[in-house]
Amino acid sequence: MKYLVFGGTGFLGEKLVERLVTDNEVIVVARNEGKLISLKEKFPSIDIIPGDISDSWTVAKAFNDKPDGVFLLSAFKHVGMAENEVLQCVKSNVSGVLKVLRASMVTKPKFVVLTSTDKAAQVSGVYGATKLIGEKLFEEAERLNPGTKYRVVRYGNVIKSTGSFLTKWEEKMKNREEIILTDPNATRFFWSRYEAVKLIFECLEKAPDAKPWVPKMKAISMGKALKACQRKWGDASHVKIIGLQPGENLHETMGGGVFSNEVEQYSVEEFEKFLF
Repeated sequence: MKYLVFGGTGFLGEKLVERLVTDNEVIVVARNEGKLISLKEKFPSIDIIPGDISDSWTVAKAFNDKPDGVFLLSAFKHVGMAENEVLQCVKSNVSGVLKVLRASMVTKPKFVVLTSTDKAAQVSGVYGATKLIGEKLFEEAERLNPGTKYRVVRYGNVIKSTGSFLTKWEEKMKNREEIILTDPNATRFFWSRYEAVKLIFECLEKAPDAKPWVPKMKAISMGKALKACQRKWGDASHVKIIGLQPGENLHETMGGGVFSNEVEQYSVEEFEKFLF
């Protein structure tokens, strides 16, 4: 089988490529040339294409070999930055998704799967709005091109994904610097990246249509997450509480009216085991 992975150099994408590469031909598209080269060194059999998902030429080149399946992980995902970089967020999360879907209607792969976010279920900022539009575009694509399976898997946070607050906390704690905490009572859904990759394939197998496939997820408060990090990496010099920022919610929902403070919660000890 031949698979096309947009965003294959990211924290989740690399683990997906690792799973795919054993018995398949894999093409990876990503913006960061250095990370692409490093990924190629790690998995020599893959083909790499440097470029942005919002660039029509890049997308056309990626679909040129007519992949059997497409994994769409590329996204502008920083919630706070999206509020000030609206155009860049829209280019990646809306225009880029649309370009991929248009290409899929020409080459007609067996499936196209999008990784989305709980921010699309309770929109309070630019990032969540763009991801919701991406989800809706997949539903429209399914109606227009029923021969291809279009699927969306909706996540919470992937533990220690690139640019996440956990990676920032780790660096600050190891250097005994000040930690920024928005609200200790805020709760967030979390998965390990191993579980996250597994969910992509479960979505392809079990989801009946293009509507977001929402797995059961556990959550933890930011205050307890901080305690777990302190147990793992040591205390910071100071913890500064700044309150919720634009685009953030006190509690998240994956949809269906169930919020992150209402589901099963990780204990501090359990969450610490996911940190590495």
